[in-house]
Amino acid sequence: MITTITTALENTRQDLLHTISGFTQEQFNSIPFKNSWTAGQVAEHIVKFSSGGAEILEAPGTDTQRNPEEKVEPLRDLFLNFDIKMTAPDFIQPSSTPKDKGAILRSLENGFDPMISLSKTTDLTLTYPDFELPQYGTLTRLEWLYFICFHTQRHIHQMKNIRKYLN
Repeated sequence: MITTITTALENTRQDLLHTISGFTQEQFNSIPFKNSWTAGQVAEHIVKFSSGGAEILEAPGTDTQRNPEEKVEPLRDLFLNFDIKMTAPDFIQPSSTPKDKGAILRSLENGFDPMISLSKTTDLTLTYPDFELPQYGTLTRLEWLYFICFHTQRHIHQMKNIRKYLN
């Protein structure tokens, strides 16, 4: 799995950028239905969420006393279950202001680049001890990268549904 995370990050980034590019600027900031984020807000949420990915890879890690891929499948099962509704923590909630699609695209592309590069050169088996994910505890660098992929894929699915609704 370690060898495929780089490909997963690249494919997820490509799908994300392609999905966002499919919105007009107006659609990007249109509320599709009651109690929904706009596609721009979803994209801003992804920017906020994934912005720490490179920091996790560059931060000191600790030796992992378990299979470094142990939590990948449970994270996949949770985040790619589209029947479950989730609420983002306050610190990664998007603002209500309109979003500039071009700026968001650049931010996302620039945000994924360091993670992709570091995924090729960093020891992904080390555990990142500075943050515990509720119900999962600490994650290895590899698990964090997959978490970022699954979380992003979940929101790509959401944006595709928003686009269908707006069209």
